[in-house]
Amino acid sequence: MYSYICAHCRHYATPSDTATPAPAPALLLKLRSDLKTAMQQKDKPRLNVLRGVLAEVTNAAKTNKPIQSDMQLLSLLRKRAAAAKTASAEFSSAGRQDLVETEEQQARIMEDYAGGVEVMSGEGLREAVQKVVEEVKRAAGGKATSMGDVLKRLIGPGGTLDGKPVEKVEVSRLVKEMMGKAS
Repeated sequence: MYSYICAHCRHYATPSDTATPAPAPALLLKLRSDLKTAMQQKDKPRLNVLRGVLAEVTNAAKTNKPIQSDMQLLSLLRKRAAAAKTASAEFSSAGRQDLVETEEQQARIMEDYAGGVEVMSGEGLREAVQKVVEEVKRAAGGKATSMGDVLKRLIGPGGTLDGKPVEKVEVSRLVKEMMGKAS
């Protein structure tokens, strides 16, 4: 192993200091390639949506919570789609039909991209949640258990669903439902 002194900052650096960045999420790569296509085809509505989403991804990269997975990107798309629907309703009540159509079109575009992300759902997710809920209740020995304990064991670091394509909102809903039934 070797080390060297950086000429600019006079800091000792080793090869382990220069970690390679994680690969970009597949959906992010698709958004970037679709941006080029939208530019070539002069598809203004899609271009506006893609530029806005990619700008948010870039801004998030400068914070302590950058977008590093398709699930985080899916969350961003759904949040923006919901905001577009809310704006559409407000424009509708103000009588601005031209803006209503624009917002609805943007929401549809974001929902199309969000629909392309595969997420774990259905029986597999339900079984995983049920198993952890039962384990936590057994470990508590009849004492009251909190929803937070179950969620930590499911989606926390090293948890049953850690790193799997699951929506945290859906996991939370299932935990609440199952803990309510078991009580």
